[in-house]
Amino acid sequence: QLQLVESGGGLVQPGGSLRLSCAASGGTLDAYAIGWFRQAPGKERERVSCIASIDHITNYADSVKGRFTISRDDAKNTVYLQMNSLKPEDTAVYYCAAEYEYYCSGPDYPYFIWGQGTQVTVSS
Repeated sequence: QLQLVESGGGLVQPGGSLRLSCAASGGTLDAYAIGWFRQAPGKERERVSCIASIDHITNYADSVKGRFTISRDDAKNTVYLQMNSLKPEDTAVYYCAAEYEYYCSGPDYPYFIWGQGTQVTVSS
């Protein structure tokens, strides 16, 4: 069955950059909108970005707008999250997830499959 695996997390200094990858296996992502979420200790899970299947329309949370860029390469069955100008408050476990929609729904939409997450730590 479809599985998602995140990679690319790590330790980075404030102002630095990371690119996260969400690779799918056991199926294809081309029919699904894909979201990136994050969760930090003591905070609720937050959807930081989403990219649609059709037209690759994107959404961003206000907290990351202008700093993060989501993209997808359906030929590689992979979705990316480029994170620039990272701040300590970006520290979290980042997850990707798929929803049964062509276009991005609201952040509370029931995504049907999730990855295991990758840790991003922004600290000096």
